Amino acid sequence: MRLDPTSIPPLIAAIRRELGDDAEVWLFGSRVDDTARGGDIDLYVETDREAGLVASRARLAADLAIVFGERKVDLLVRPRSRAPQPIHRIARRDGVRLSAPASGPASGRGTG
Repeated sequence: MRLDPTSIPPLIAAIRRELGDDAEVWLFGSRVDDTARGGDIDLYVETDREAGLVASRARLAADLAIVFGERKVDLLVRPRSRAPQPIHRIARRDGVRLSAPASGPASGRGTG
């Protein structure tokens, strides 16, 4: 996984601040491949929150710019009440889970 470990706690804190403590986060795409170079940071988030997602995503984009600086961040957010699309399934299957809901333990690849 090509993500600075010191960036994970502020990333998770920002996501939970905007999308709730139930939010689960996966890193997916080229950043999970240790042999790749470059690439944007692809994040997939599942949350129970549905209301105010547009505003939350805008605030979260600003928070993530502070965490990651100039690096491009692509953020997929799916309320759990909505059916997953193929990209959501791929992110869960191939991604690295960075956080579980605050009440549960985080685990590695292939969860979901």
